[in-house]
Amino acid sequence: MKYLFLLTVIFTSAFCFSQTKIENVDAVTFKKLIDEKKGYLIDLRTDDELKNKGFIKGSAQIDYFKKNADSVISKLDKSKTYLIYCAGGGRSGECADLMQKLSFSHVVNLEKGFDDWKKKGFEVEMKK
Repeated sequence: MKYLFLLTVIFTSAFCFSQTKIENVDAVTFKKLIDEKKGYLIDLRTDDELKNKGFIKGSAQIDYFKKNADSVISKLDKSKTYLIYCAGGGRSGECADLMQKLSFSHVVNLEKGFDDWKKKGFEVEMKK
């Protein structure tokens, strides 16, 4: 009986610790996490979107519409925290689901996307 109990505890613990933590946050919380350097910032929009609308300073781009996006994402360090965003939250929501399937440890999604970030008046960089 002790063996069965111990096995159950180990299995449950392993299952709990392998879960991806996904947070959907508003622009104010997202900015706070960026300012506190709480993760790696990824912009999932296209080159044209970055060129025409700008981007959040310090973000790396992975165009989620490109065919190799899943491959690029799968090569990221799964133990790190990632702050992801797109234009309105759709792509980043899909990407968060993908990252969960790939067993990333922590993903923070800007729920209403870059458009809301900009609407809130937060700083935007323009591509030169």
